[in-house]
Amino acid sequence: MNNALNNDLADCIDLGVTAEQQHAPLNQCVTNALKTYFEQLDGHSPANLYEMLMTEVEVPLLQAALTHTHGNQSRAAEILGINRGTLRKKLKQYGL
Repeated sequence: MNNALNNDLADCIDLGVTAEQQHAPLNQCVTNALKTYFEQLDGHSPANLYEMLMTEVEVPLLQAALTHTHGNQSRAAEILGINRGTLRKKLKQYGL
């Protein structure tokens, strides 16, 4: 395994993610994360949940696409299924 993957697995372990959860489908990971989020609210009302969730998913998605394409925004936009202008807007939005 490379160092980045080892670091990711270490982060998962630090966060209490079980070995089974590390290989769970994305939708199951999101479901588990939301369940934990609501449990930890401790009576407080959630706010801006959609925005928070989209940021948590969209930022690593954009980063992964750019890494995969070696920074080529046109190719990244193509594999994401969005146009390059939308990709550039999102990159600016998240400061990437």
